[in-house]
Amino acid sequence: MPKCSTSHTKLLAHSLRTHLHLGFSQTQTLPYYSYSSSNQPHEPLPPVSAEIFKPGTKMGSYKLGDLTFYSLIENYATSFDFGSLEEVLYQMKRERRVFIEKNFIVMFKAYGKAHLPEKALDLFHRMGSDFQCRLTVKSFNSVLNVIIQEGLFNRALEFYSHVTASKSFNIHPNSLTFNLVIKALCKLGLVDQAVEVFRGIPLRNCAPDTYTYSTLMHGLCKEGRIDEAVSLLDEMQIEGTFPNPVAFNVLISALCKKGDLVRAAKLVDNMFLKGCVPNEVTYNSLLHGLCLKGKLDKAVSLLNQMVLKKCMPNDVTYGTLINGFVKQGRASDGARVLISLEERGHRGNKYIYSSLISGLFKEGKFKHAMKLWNEMVEKGCEPNTVVYSALIDGLCREGKPDEAREVLFDMKNKGYLPNSFTYSSLMRGFFEAGNSHEALLVWKEMANNNCNHNEVCYSILINGLCKDGKLTEALMVWKQMLSRGIKLDVVAYSSMIHGFCNAHLVEQGLKLFHQMLCQEPESQPDVITYNILINAFCMQKNSISRAIEILNIMLDQGCDPDFITCDIFLKTLRENMNPPQDGREFLDELVVRLVKRQKTVGASKIIEVMLHKFLLPKASTWAIVVQQLCKPKKVREAISECWSRLCC
Repeated sequence: MPKCSTSHTKLLAHSLRTHLHLGFSQTQTLPYYSYSSSNQPHEPLPPVSAEIFKPGTKMGSYKLGDLTFYSLIENYATSFDFGSLEEVLYQMKRERRVFIEKNFIVMFKAYGKAHLPEKALDLFHRMGSDFQCRLTVKSFNSVLNVIIQEGLFNRALEFYSHVTASKSFNIHPNSLTFNLVIKALCKLGLVDQAVEVFRGIPLRNCAPDTYTYSTLMHGLCKEGRIDEAVSLLDEMQIEGTFPNPVAFNVLISALCKKGDLVRAAKLVDNMFLKGCVPNEVTYNSLLHGLCLKGKLDKAVSLLNQMVLKKCMPNDVTYGTLINGFVKQGRASDGARVLISLEERGHRGNKYIYSSLISGLFKEGKFKHAMKLWNEMVEKGCEPNTVVYSALIDGLCREGKPDEAREVLFDMKNKGYLPNSFTYSSLMRGFFEAGNSHEALLVWKEMANNNCNHNEVCYSILINGLCKDGKLTEALMVWKQMLSRGIKLDVVAYSSMIHGFCNAHLVEQGLKLFHQMLCQEPESQPDVITYNILINAFCMQKNSISRAIEILNIMLDQGCDPDFITCDIFLKTLRENMNPPQDGREFLDELVVRLVKRQKTVGASKIIEVMLHKFLLPKASTWAIVVQQLCKPKKVREAISECWSRLCC
C-alpha cells in the first residue's frame, strides 16, 4: 500500500481525534471545551473537518480514509451508539467505501452484548445485499452465537437450517458451527439429535474438538446418561483429542451430584495421569458430593488439600461447605468455616450469611444468629431479600412475629421486595403465636403487593385456621385452592385431616387420607399424617383395631413409625386396654416386622424407644437387629482388634 503524504496524514489524525473528543456527536458545529487542572476552559477546538468524508486517493482496493470509518464503526459499536453506527454504514455506502467482514463481526458482538439478536440477524442478511460484503462462516458463527447466548435456541436452529440449506449464502459450517448447534440442541434437551449431529461432523470434513466433546458430555449428564458421557471421554482420547479440565469437570460434577464419589475420585486420578491439573471447579464438585453424602470431615480435609495444592478456594467453595454443615444441623461449625474464610482474606457474601442465619435459627441458636446478623451489617454486607427472609423466619421460629414484622418494614423501606417465603414465614409466626387476625392481614398484604399465594402459603393458612378451630374457613380456602388449580401438598392434606379429626369428623379425614394415597409421591401421606389418624382412632373407644389398620398401611407404604407413633400406642395400651398392657410385646413385634422389610433404621428407632421406656426387647429380637445392622466381616474385625489390644 503506498504511503500517503505527511500533511494529509496529519489532517486525518487531527480530524479523527476531534471526532473522538466529540463522542461522535452529530452536532459538529458546537465548540468543544477542554479543561486544564485549573478548570479554566481553553480555546474551542475547530469543528470536524469535512475532509474526513471526502473521497480520497485509492490505495489498491481501499481508499484513503477507509481506516477512519473502520475506527468509527468500532467506537460506535463499543459505546452501543447504534443510530450513529447506521449513519456511518450508509455514509460508507454512498461513498462506495470498501466493507470488510471484520467490522461486521464487531457489530454483531455489540448487538449481542446489548441483547439485540434480531438486529444482528437483520444486519447479517443486509451484509451482502446492501453493503456488498462477502459473507463467510465467521459472520455466520458470530450471529449464531449471539442468538444462542440470548437463550433463543429454537431460533438459532432455524437460522442454522436456513443458511446452510440456501445456495445463495454458500456457507459451509466448520467445527465452531457444529459446537454451537450441539450446544443449542443440548439446551433444548434434544440430546439424541445432538449425538446425531456429532456423528455427522467427520462427514462434513470437520473434526470435533475438546469443546464439542465437553458440550455433548454435559448434555448427556443433564439427561442422567452419565455412562454414555464417560464412554465419550474414552472415545475422545482414542481419537487423539486430549481432554482438558473442562471435560473432566463435567463428568466429575455429574458423578458427585449422583453420589458416585468412587468413580469421581478415579476420574481425578485420570486427570493427573493426562497432565490435567484439577482446578477450583473440580474441587468444588468433589466438596459438593461429599457434603451431599454428609461426609463433612472429609470435605474439610479436601479444602485443606486444595489450599496445599495452591488452588485457591472461592466463594462457591466456602458456600458449598458452609451449606453442607447447615444441612447436617451443624450451623455453628459452618460459622467457624466463615471465620476461616475471612482469615484468608475473603468476605462472606449474602448467600453464605442467609444460609448460616437460617440454620442457626432452625437449631434454636437465637443469640448466635442475631450476633452473626449484626456482624454482617457492621462489615458492610448489605442484606438482600434472601437474608431478610432468613431473619424474619428465624424471629418467627423464636416466637417473635412482632419483631419480624418490624424487620419486614425495614426491608421494604430499603427497597427489597418480600417474596412468598417471607410472607409465609410471617403468617406461620403469627398463627403459632395465636394471633390469627394478624396472620390473615399478612395474607391480604401479599395480595395487595401482587405476591402470588403459592401452595406453601395456602398450606400455612389452612393449617393455622384448622388449629384455631376455624374448620369452615379452612374448607373455603381448600376449595379456593382446588378452583385455582393450585397443587395440594402433604401439609395441606394433613392440616385438613387434622382439622376434621379435631372436629370429631374422623371419617371425613379418612376420605381425604385415601385421596392422598392416590396422589403423586410429593402428596403421599408422611409420618405426621399417619400419626394424626392413628391418634384420632386411639382416642375413640374400641377403635384401636382401626388404628392398627392405619399402621399396617403405613408399613406397606414404606413409611417408618417414629417416637410419636410409639407413644400414641403405648398410652392407648396402658390406659384403654383391659387389662392394661405395657406395650413391650407390641413394640417388639413392630421391630421384627420392620427388620423383615429391611427397614433397619426404623427398627433401631423403635429399639431406642423401648430402651428409654425400660421395655427390653426379646433376646431373639436383639439378635435379628444386630445381624441386620452389622456386617459380619466388620464385626469379626472389630472383635479381633479389641482382643489384640487386650492381649497387649
